[in-house]
Amino acid sequence: MKKYNRTLLAAAFMAVLAVTGCGSDGSDGVDGADGAPGADGAPGTPAGSVATSVENAFDLNITLAPADIVVVGADPFTLTFTAKNAAGVPFSGLERVALYVTSQSANTTDTGAPMLWTNHTLANDFGSSMYCTLTGTAEARGGAVVDACTLVEDAANPGTYTGTWAHDGNAPVVLASGDVNDLARVFIRAYDVVMADGSGVSGKILSTPLDFIPATGEPAVSAKDAVSNAACIQCHSPMEGYADTDMRIANIGAHGNYQKVENCVACHNPAYAGGQDDPEKGFNANFNAMIHTIHAGHHIVDALTGEAKAEFGGIGFPAELNECTVCHDNGTQWNDNIYAEACLSCHVNVNLATGENHRGIVPSSDAVCSGCHGAGSLSPIQAHGVDRRDVFENGLVLNVASAEVSADLLTVIIDVTLNGVVAADATDLTQYLNKFQSGDDILIGTLDGNGDYVRGLSINTKDNPEMFMVLGGKLTLTKDVAMTPLGGKTLSVSSEMNMCGNTTTDMIVINTMLADGAGTDTGACDVAVPANIVTKFFKFDAVAATGVETTDNLRFVSPALTAYSSPTQVGNDRTTADEAKCNACHDNLSHVKSPNHGVTNFTQCADCHNNSYAGSFHSDVYKQSGVDADGKPTFAVIEGLEFYNRDLATVAHRFHSGLFADDEGAGIYLDTDGELVNYPAVQTYCQACHKETNAAGDAMPFFSGTGALTSGRTSIEVDVNQFDGVPGEFISPVSEACRSCHAHSGAAALSHFKSNGATVFGDNITSADAVPIESCATCHAEGKTYGIDKVHSAAAD
Repeated sequence: MKKYNRTLLAAAFMAVLAVTGCGSDGSDGVDGADGAPGADGAPGTPAGSVATSVENAFDLNITLAPADIVVVGADPFTLTFTAKNAAGVPFSGLERVALYVTSQSANTTDTGAPMLWTNHTLANDFGSSMYCTLTGTAEARGGAVVDACTLVEDAANPGTYTGTWAHDGNAPVVLASGDVNDLARVFIRAYDVVMADGSGVSGKILSTPLDFIPATGEPAVSAKDAVSNAACIQCHSPMEGYADTDMRIANIGAHGNYQKVENCVACHNPAYAGGQDDPEKGFNANFNAMIHTIHAGHHIVDALTGEAKAEFGGIGFPAELNECTVCHDNGTQWNDNIYAEACLSCHVNVNLATGENHRGIVPSSDAVCSGCHGAGSLSPIQAHGVDRRDVFENGLVLNVASAEVSADLLTVIIDVTLNGVVAADATDLTQYLNKFQSGDDILIGTLDGNGDYVRGLSINTKDNPEMFMVLGGKLTLTKDVAMTPLGGKTLSVSSEMNMCGNTTTDMIVINTMLADGAGTDTGACDVAVPANIVTKFFKFDAVAATGVETTDNLRFVSPALTAYSSPTQVGNDRTTADEAKCNACHDNLSHVKSPNHGVTNFTQCADCHNNSYAGSFHSDVYKQSGVDADGKPTFAVIEGLEFYNRDLATVAHRFHSGLFADDEGAGIYLDTDGELVNYPAVQTYCQACHKETNAAGDAMPFFSGTGALTSGRTSIEVDVNQFDGVPGEFISPVSEACRSCHAHSGAAALSHFKSNGATVFGDNITSADAVPIESCATCHAEGKTYGIDKVHSAAAD
């Protein structure tokens, strides 16, 4: 029989009676005395003392210190870092980060670069990085749950985080076999950070890479960083918001952009080397090799296979491929360290195992390469002809001495030096041309009231070969100007002569195969070299006689002879663009226009590319329509979109925005989705080509205070058929510049242009003076709501 505890039973009965009893329960008693005050709680965080959201990716700064990091040796992994916003306010609430760790050590083998990167997690078979989370586990990209370091925010110091390893063994970012005296590089990526409205941040949040020596904690400098971020930014644009000491690359498509060369090598290092012999991959993923193959792209496309051909085959390096220092701007490692991996990534047709395309030479290892290539004519700097154009500054020098008019005959005298000495009598300059009757003009024209070019007086070798025979160290050029009187006008004189350069002798030489085509194609010339000339301007009185040299009212200024390789419009506030900007990516304009035009600066380009030389040989615009059976893009014309002028602003915008593409693509083009292909910069970053500041150091404006353009241009002449003898018409320059990038050809765009005062093609305005100034500046001038500086910043979408 079950026994019960009598006390519990009695308590239960009493409870039932208390619940079910009836009658009054009596009045409330008097309140007792207040109890003693409790102890103060911990102070709350003052309002505004922490941030939990950011305004953009560069608003979050993650800082690492060597003393707080253990990633080499036998000691347990440790990590401490701080996170603050741009205002210095601690950032609280990070829940997931990734840690990337590499070491740089001497190569003890006879193969490869002298110094090598080792990714710690890859060396420990753990992937390219290690997560740190609140739980100590994380979901990897493939969906698998992986071990992670445990991330803890210091409650007493918000914005300070520690990471520890709670799993078996040491953390995978610790390289047990590493040398504490080798350089270590650490950077962090933060995830799941939001803006104030709860939306995710656009772009990756990456800390500044920290290079240090683990043994001492001292900062360290990498011996391998031969390419700086600044070099990449010359073409790929800068990210906004970062200090000059922490420059970031804006336009890198791979992996969503890891922003810095230092970050790319965290994965693209010897751990991923190889692949060039795999026909499905076709390239070596080690950074030093891969980056060469990418930028060689279309130059080596016929030798590429697999992924390399598909992804890199259409990429054209915007500079000359031999100009190593366009990218290698930080030391001479590229010339001093000779090893096959770097060489074969461009010279893909060389087989060092058989000696094919290597003169039959089969090197036993990289250690013997320097025997031939360490110095002399076979060293990289000489074999590639690096900076080869600079030596031709004194190749053909033309000094315009005078311009005079008598009896309707213009006479221009030009002093000539050839290879550093006064040209001998009877020297026939036509024999030194790179190409027969091409790239051979002395450019002569006049300036209009705005200082813009009006062509029509040039003298070429085809029609006037006798004038290019030197006599007394001079050329004497004459032109009948009866139909183009020069009274009261300003004359411009320049050159587009493109000469035959020999890089062995560093001299301009006779083209021995002139009748067979361009010397750079036949092999008679190593390089096409523009003549060095200072474009000069001569002002004539109302009755033209002796021209007086002038620098008044010029749209473009000419570089000095000593600036042959470094022209610039800095200091000239009449133009917002600058050759120095062009050359930052292209290295020089000479190869861009070669072999048909020997030019180095805007004063020469503008002889053709001006607002009065109507018509275009490239009026139609094409975009990609699909691919052919070989996987190559095919192109179809964009109906209703034509351009009928050669204006420099129109042409430059068209080319770089893909609207100059022909039926074969022409380098930069629009794909089937209308996305821009092969333009390396951020499309909205105008300062890729335009100056940041004017001569006074203020922001360079596109518009003057009157609403007109800074250049002073108010019209552009256009003509469907420049050869039919029928005059063209005139249109507004701002809307044409916008249209030449944005491809605005629809009815809505046209209506917008016209409602804001634009004159467009088809309005049949036959006088430049009849084109009114557009009102674009009202909304789009700098500082306005929709100013160019806002909608076309590097950060604009």
